Amino acid sequence: MSETPFKIIAYCCRYCSYAAADLAGVLRLSYPAETRIVQIPCTGRLDMLEVLHAFEHGADGVMVAGCLEGDCHFQEGNLNARRRVEHIKQIMLQIGLEPERIEMFNLSSAMARQFADAATSMTQQVIDLGPNPLRVEDHNQVDQKIVNTVG
Repeated sequence: MSETPFKIIAYCCRYCSYAAADLAGVLRLSYPAETRIVQIPCTGRLDMLEVLHAFEHGADGVMVAGCLEGDCHFQEGNLNARRRVEHIKQIMLQIGLEPERIEMFNLSSAMARQFADAATSMTQQVIDLGPNPLRVEDHNQVDQKIVNTVG
């Protein structure tokens, strides 16, 4: 793929997309090794600052993978997550990151192939963008950019 080791953080809902990722493994479906899966109770609980810190600490891209719309275990968590991802994209523009580095995906627990496809397309999208430019910057400078933007 590339000489630069890319890192994609996939925040996955415990009830749906994490199960899809697990099923992808059971079925031996391949997806890029750059994808690091983080299980969370619900994508609606994903904090904006946690995502921004992931970029600050070297993530080149972030996948937020929740339940199918209308099927959230916590009723509207995935809808809240989608709104939050759109807000994060606006913040990323202000701090000098391409908003394409974060995407939201909606998957059911049986969608192993779609999870593998989403991870593959997200990885290719990030490789096309290149390494995260914040990765090489001074952390204090990045922290200040985030504080100034978020408040």
